[in-house]
Amino acid sequence: MSGFDRNPFETTFDVNPFQDPSVTDVTNSGIDHIEHFNPFRDGTSGTTIPASTTPSQPAVLQPSVEPTPQATAAAAQANLIRQQEELERKAAELDRREQDLQNRGAPTGKQNNWPPLPKRFPIKPCFYQDFSEEIPQEHQRICKMIYYLWMWHCVTLFLNVLACVADFTIKTDAGVDFGLSILWFVLFTPCSFLCWYRPVYKAFRSDSSFNFFFFFFIFFAQIAVSIIQCVGIPRWGNSGWIAAMEAIGSNKAVGAIMMVVAAFFTVCAVMSVVLLKMVHSHYRHTGASFQKAQQEFSQGVLTNRTVQSAAANAAASAAQSSFQTN
Repeated sequence: MSGFDRNPFETTFDVNPFQDPSVTDVTNSGIDHIEHFNPFRDGTSGTTIPASTTPSQPAVLQPSVEPTPQATAAAAQANLIRQQEELERKAAELDRREQDLQNRGAPTGKQNNWPPLPKRFPIKPCFYQDFSEEIPQEHQRICKMIYYLWMWHCVTLFLNVLACVADFTIKTDAGVDFGLSILWFVLFTPCSFLCWYRPVYKAFRSDSSFNFFFFFFIFFAQIAVSIIQCVGIPRWGNSGWIAAMEAIGSNKAVGAIMMVVAAFFTVCAVMSVVLLKMVHSHYRHTGASFQKAQQEFSQGVLTNRTVQSAAANAAASAAQSSFQTN
């Protein structure tokens, strides 16, 4: 019966699970393998790249910002300051040129050089003219072109005298044209220089609004006269197209000479219109205005010694007459 009392599930020897060699090897080595355990290591040796310590910022789309009224006002104020600095620079440049002109009038200054007459000539030059020294670089070209236009005008008037002389040789009633042609040459040559060339030269030299307006007023009249001379109305002293057509029927040689002069008058009229437009374009960029011209005129009149002496004499005469009356 002892055989039946035996438990079939009972092991014949005692088993200690902690006595397993694989477990005892780990526990007896004295090394804490848990701390060195890295479940994410793939078994390949190599250096690891440390993560960046800089905190990442999310991408933010900046909304469009409309300029505030304060920013607009600040920009406008900066623009005004820049324009004021430009005006002050121009004023300083004008003061320097005025000082140079005053120094030129001194005994040690430069002498007048126009018209270029010989030294032994009894008449001395009346004006000083130097484009490279007195005229700003941006205005030198247009100023020289106006000077060349004046020279072309003078040559045309001289040729007009010769054409009228030729016409007078074939027609006895052309003496009126011959006499008037001499008058136009003697009158218009100096007047054109003084009335419209010198004003525009001084306007570009000193940025003078008054001289600009004076030039425009006189030059409009000059253009009208050039057109009349180009047309060539008979008995007006001009060898224009009408007079040339009449002369070519009588004498072809004289008619050809008069047609050449008429072409010269035509070129003069066309160039006058073109240069007037160019001067007006330059004038608009100089900052000139009618108010500035009035101010310059008033200052020029008040500071003129002749006007001051005349006003003082008039005031003294009026005061003396009032005392005598009393």
